[in-house]
Amino acid sequence: MKKARWGIMVHYLADWRSRTDSITTTTAIWNEMINQFDVEGLAKQVKETGAGYMIFTIGQNSGYFVAPNKTYERLSGNKGKCSQRDLIADLSAALKKQGIELIVYLPSGAPAGDSVAAKALKWENGPHANLEFQRNWEAIIREWSQRWGNKINGWWFDGCYWPNIMYRNEKAPNFASFAAAARAGNPESIVAFNPGVVYRTLSLTPYEDYTAGEVDKPEFISIKRSYEGKVDGKQIHVLSFLGRTWGMGDPRFTSDQIIGFSNQVIQAEGAITWDTPVQRNGLIAAPFVQLLTELGKRAGNK
Repeated sequence: MKKARWGIMVHYLADWRSRTDSITTTTAIWNEMINQFDVEGLAKQVKETGAGYMIFTIGQNSGYFVAPNKTYERLSGNKGKCSQRDLIADLSAALKKQGIELIVYLPSGAPAGDSVAAKALKWENGPHANLEFQRNWEAIIREWSQRWGNKINGWWFDGCYWPNIMYRNEKAPNFASFAAAARAGNPESIVAFNPGVVYRTLSLTPYEDYTAGEVDKPEFISIKRSYEGKVDGKQIHVLSFLGRTWGMGDPRFTSDQIIGFSNQVIQAEGAITWDTPVQRNGLIAAPFVQLLTELGKRAGNK
């Protein structure tokens, strides 16, 4: 990450696309969308901007996912919401042709918008131990990790809001078993656990490799007690969004602002990821390509 300096994140989620495209998602429509996703075109765009890696969503709250997972279908009772096409495998192949690494995104909790799945997976929202859920979730993660192997290079887990209650236990499930499930298919995968918006870069656990770094207002980024690109021994990483909000809207910053925010992180030997909206076919719209290409030309320049 330090060598790459910056990357691009893409949220491709069924419920978000429903709002953006004014459609009602069904399993048939979801599979049609996934089948039409232009992985080769997106990979070429990423390469042209100069980004060194990509973070891509497997799924989130809707219960729809971009790749098959028999364990998820068995444990959740929901069949058909995992796409037939393995978009992660296809995207990885396209990105690797361009020399781009792939990190995948997944929430640390059950899909909140799918009450059937959440109940079946034994999920209880809030500050609860959720031991049964975590065992189920780790089994689901392990299948994806083993399916993809070294096709993916890392994981970014969202929503680790109660780390003391859910993960800082002596016995599994805990941070150690969570990270082990993610690395089951590729021991070299890097892992980050996100506690939410925190403007000061911090590491949540020794079992992660880089800071999740979520910020909604990058002008408030604070990097302190860093040493050789690390905070508390973990790679400095910051994540924010270019659009009006995550995955949506027109650009909210000028190129000079984006470059200024990015260089603050890069000059601390960290990496910054910019969440960028994509169209239904998976391609980045021209205004964002222009901003990212300018960032690629000037990233790291004082």
